[in-house]
Amino acid sequence: MPVHIRRGVYDDLPEILSLIKELAEYERAPNEVSITLSQLQQDGFGPRPLFEFLVAEVNAEIVGMTFFYYRYSTWKGKFMYLEDFVVRLDSRGQGIGSQLFRALMEISQTEDCVGMTWQVLDWNEPALNFYRKYGARLDGEWTNGRLMRSEISRYINLE
Repeated sequence: MPVHIRRGVYDDLPEILSLIKELAEYERAPNEVSITLSQLQQDGFGPRPLFEFLVAEVNAEIVGMTFFYYRYSTWKGKFMYLEDFVVRLDSRGQGIGSQLFRALMEISQTEDCVGMTWQVLDWNEPALNFYRKYGARLDGEWTNGRLMRSEISRYINLE
């Protein structure tokens, strides 16, 4: 079955939101998704797009996607950041993920990035094994930090 990999477009966003929710379900955090279709439309296709994505199609149906943007390291330079990467459960094991990942690596080279970076859950052995086959460095040394709007507001309002 031929797989078509292409850049995502505005009209793909409802299906992308569905894949985001499917990924959250797989990652045991279905209630954490608060993004809306409207937000994705504005943030991805507004005057200053904040993300890009690729889709994998089989028979004109989206079965997977990579969601990415660029970040900058003061030590190294421009990196591609892979935010989300998912292939529908019923389409896994057919090489679709490998094709999506290769297309992303090609964009990384075309965009003159010094590398790619992402996060993966430490219990997600299928994903860890997938990345290992590419020789990815999986670094457990860094701790992720995050402040959500509610924490920021609480701090700012205390001053």
